[in-house]
This record gives sequence, C-alpha cells and structure tokens, in this order.
Amino acid sequence: MASGGVGEEVRNKQVILREYVSGFPKESDMSVRSVTMKLKVPTEDSNMSKAMLVKNLYLSCDPYMRIRMTKIQGPNLFTPFPLSSPLRGFGVARVLESKNPDYKEGDLIWGTTGWEEYSLVTEKEALFKIQHTDVPLSYYTGILGMPGLTAFAGFYEICSPKKGEYVFISAAAGAVGQLVGQFAKLMGCYVVGSAGSKEKVDLLKNKFGFDGAFNYKEENDLDAALKRFFPEGIDIYFEHVGGKMLDAVLVNMRDHGRIAVCGMISQYNLDKPEGIHNLMCIVYKRIHIKGFAVFDYFDLYPKFLDVVLPYIREGKIVYVEDIAEGLESGPAALVGLFSGRNVGKQVVVVSHE
Repeated sequence: MASGGVGEEVRNKQVILREYVSGFPKESDMSVRSVTMKLKVPTEDSNMSKAMLVKNLYLSCDPYMRIRMTKIQGPNLFTPFPLSSPLRGFGVARVLESKNPDYKEGDLIWGTTGWEEYSLVTEKEALFKIQHTDVPLSYYTGILGMPGLTAFAGFYEICSPKKGEYVFISAAAGAVGQLVGQFAKLMGCYVVGSAGSKEKVDLLKNKFGFDGAFNYKEENDLDAALKRFFPEGIDIYFEHVGGKMLDAVLVNMRDHGRIAVCGMISQYNLDKPEGIHNLMCIVYKRIHIKGFAVFDYFDLYPKFLDVVLPYIREGKIVYVEDIAEGLESGPAALVGLFSGRNVGKQVVVVSHE
C-alpha cells in the first residue's frame, strides 16, 4: 500500500471502468491501474479552491453504481461514469490536506469519493465529518452512512409506520433491508423479509429478529409465498427488487398500504425492463407509492445519528458486513452484488490506517 506525506509523489492505485456495460457486469468491465500523483491540492485550479486531498480507507459497494456503468438514456438521477476514470461512490477517508475551512488535516469523513487510494474531493461532493469513532469506521459505509440514512428516511418518513403493522422487505439481508427490518421490529411491527439463500434467510430470522423470511429462489409462486406469511395482507413494503416481486406484493397489499421504492435491482441488468401487471391494485387499495433518493434527506442526518447510535451502543441493532480486502478485490465485490454473493453490507477495505 502506497503511503506518503503531503507534497510527495506516490503511486495511486485506481479501479477504472474500461467499457460501458450491457447485461450483468463482469470483473473484466473494470481494471486496476496505478498512476503517479502528487499528494497536494492543486492551487492553480479554481475548482479546487475548497478541495481536500483524502486517503481512502473503506469503499462502499452499492447497487446504484451499476446504473452509472451504462450509457444512460432517458430520465435518470445519475450520470454515467467516465470511461478510463476511477469509479466514484460512497466511502470513508482521512483528510491529508484541506482548503476547506470546515475540515482540517486528520479529520475523518464519509461521503462521495473515488475508487482509488487517494482522492481529491470538492465542496460539491456529499461529505460528512465523522464525530463518533467508538464504532467501527466501516460502519460509515453502511449502518451510519448512506444505506443507514436510506433505511431511516424510507421507513420513518415515507412509510409512516404504526405499531402492529405488517411489514415486508425484499432483498432484506442487504445493507438497507437488514436495518429496515430491525427498525420495524423496534416499533412493534410484524416483519418478514425475502432473500436469495438459506444462509441469508437464517440471518434474517436468527440475527436480525425477523418474524419470518423466505428464499425467493425456492418459491415457484411469489403470490402464494406472500399469502403464507401475510394472510391478512401487507401494510408496508420496502421495495428493493421490482419486477415479479413487486407484481406479487401489489396483490397482497392492504387498503391504504405504503410502498417506499428504494431500488429495483432485478431490473438493472435488463436491456428491457419487465412490465408490471397488477397496477390497478394501486387504485383499488388506495396504495401510496413513493420513490426516493437518499440525498433528499441528508438534512435528517443529525436526527438519524441521535436515534441510531444509542441503538448500536446498547446492542438493540446489529449489523452484518461482508469485507473484501484490498482495492484489487473491488471489481469482484461490486459484481458480486448482482449474483447475491455478498452476505450483508459489501465493503472494500483500501487501507487500515
């Protein structure tokens, strides 16, 4: 691992996108390279007037990154990754040099950074200073970072949960789903999740305290599976999957149910998205469906920490991470999200410093 002081020239290892992706991403769509860089914020570039040089410690593998690996057409929140440039995503880093008065050398931050050892980040990036270090720093890629805030905002702000309600979560063992389920249990809800392996189903029931869970790959009839767990219907659905799962859920929603649409991972690798047939259920059952993006809720972050940190410290919430060591492992870790290879939040360790 290259390491140097400010002003030195170092080799900066990077994960770059080689070509735009069609279908399921492959490790070969990316490559790892080393470039020479000076550990210094450029002073001649006006865009760098409040920039910081950071050393990346942990990187977050997130499904939305797949969308940015495609030449995007039509309405979208995201822009494509530039080819032959480092991927960008959420991570945890230490500040080496700062032109931003809000941050100083040695500060720990989480937010948008590059998939590389060292990054230049500007004030335009989503950045948060890490104030609490009595929990693992890697948690700021997950439970205390973007996925955690996503779970918090989606569940409490969009789903408006009430004690005793019936909650279903797809992709429930992932970075967001495992938290939504635990939030719901803490509220006194009945909670069921779906996942893609026996190991994940066991995790949902035995570690996260879900009332029930099923392996969607073993269910020939998703409608029947949902009726088995929700004979009285579903009040709240936290949507991560889309496609056939969403179609089955719509039939099983209760009147005035709420659906928070966080993502639709089953559709990301399809050239033509699947259609949904049961949309009239939205009318018949007066279902409230809302899509959301976490950056609309960044202002809730202080409130989120006030709620979640005590839960972590008191052991009322647990969190499972899947750790990949070294930047070289990044492509395989990211690709693994789409085959369900990860168990829990997928994190890439760049440096333990």
